[in-house]
Amino acid sequence: QVSVVESGGGLVQAGGSLRLSCRASGRTSSIDGMAWFRQAPGKEREFVAAVWWSAWSSNMTTYADSAKGRFFISRDTAENTVRLQMDSLKPEDTALYVCAATRLFYKEPAYYRASRTYNYWGQGTQVTVSS
Repeated sequence: QVSVVESGGGLVQAGGSLRLSCRASGRTSSIDGMAWFRQAPGKEREFVAAVWWSAWSSNMTTYADSAKGRFFISRDTAENTVRLQMDSLKPEDTALYVCAATRLFYKEPAYYRASRTYNYWGQGTQVTVSS
């Protein structure tokens, strides 16, 4: 079994930055990818960014269009942690940010943008961006 716990959310002014962390525990050797999703009040959950890996390749990443150029996802293997650096934040980035992990490996990035790919989910950390 795997569990993931998020941290790092908070209140920030527009244009500011935050760094979210997601730490996995348990059978972490079974994880092949991790991602961030977000959900704003009254809206559906949406994909933000994902990172996945295999024994024969370096970390691969994919981003939602809304995150490209502003957010950066990275993986710390030693700490079983994935981080999301968010810069140039906008009020529309306000949401509950949720981390997810998957045991599945795919070559195509599209699979990692889909919530159904993920087996384990955290409780989320709130990000609020004021204008």
